[in-house]
Amino acid sequence: MPRHARIDMPGLLQHVIVRGIERRNIFRCDEDREDFVQRLSGLLEQTATICYAWTLLDNHFHLLLMPTETPLAVFMRRLLTGYAVTFNLRHQRSGHLFQNRYKSIVCDKDSYLLELIRYIHLNPLRADKLPDLDALAGYPWCGHQQMLGKGRFKLIAEDDILPLFGRNKKVARKSYLQFIADGLQQERPQLSQGGRRISRQMDNNLTDEDSYDDRILGGGGFVERVLNHANVPKEPRTLDDLLKTVADYYGLDVEQLCWSGKTRQLVQAKAVICHVATRLYRIPGTEVGKVMSYTPSATSRAAERGREIMIKNEELRELLQ
Repeated sequence: MPRHARIDMPGLLQHVIVRGIERRNIFRCDEDREDFVQRLSGLLEQTATICYAWTLLDNHFHLLLMPTETPLAVFMRRLLTGYAVTFNLRHQRSGHLFQNRYKSIVCDKDSYLLELIRYIHLNPLRADKLPDLDALAGYPWCGHQQMLGKGRFKLIAEDDILPLFGRNKKVARKSYLQFIADGLQQERPQLSQGGRRISRQMDNNLTDEDSYDDRILGGGGFVERVLNHANVPKEPRTLDDLLKTVADYYGLDVEQLCWSGKTRQLVQAKAVICHVATRLYRIPGTEVGKVMSYTPSATSRAAERGREIMIKNEELRELLQ
């Protein structure tokens, strides 16, 4: 059965889970983890993406993000591609590092924000990587340290979260820690997926008449609002919009798209633009060719290559169609 397209809109809370291919380790040493966190930190700032929680384990990681300007697909592409290239060079390996399709679940922020923060920050304990809360407080590869006012990584928008726990930071951090500790005494919630069963487990007030979607964690009203918004017909895309989106996806500057270079990223980006612009957005090929520095025949050939790329790349199809 074909998978539904991800729901990727600004202002939605997204629980992102990424695993290594065949569940292999994607973090072999602290140098790997340091590289990943620095990349994540830089991208959060560059794309105005908000982070509420994060944790790294050996073969997977969790992020709790709210994109505000840049689509989640672009953010994740830049994060995963850059890290994978460096990881493969460092460990003298080749091939894919991550499972092909990262998992992202749209979550009702009003109902699940705090539970998700606790769920993600307790992952190293529940995965038996650490023995107790004291060890978790000293674990640098998780947002829990920052919430306690410790550690050197400042990825989380703590000024948005701490007021939910107390009137000042000292009181709030103490209440947060107690909230985390209380979670260890409770049955582990199923917050790594959406849909009817999970939402009903988390909220006893939901009824069988409520709407559900496997991509969404939340009650029927929230699900309907998200789906209604997601299904609103999109405004016609301009060539400038397309150039920026594809450049971001491939980690390029828009100005590079008129270059005649032969790097894989540049060639693919230009091919995708030619295909989407001429075949999907019905922008004249002559107009596209001028921007790409292509003749009409070169634009047509590039569009055909772009079609093949789009067939194989589900993430790009979701982003551009």
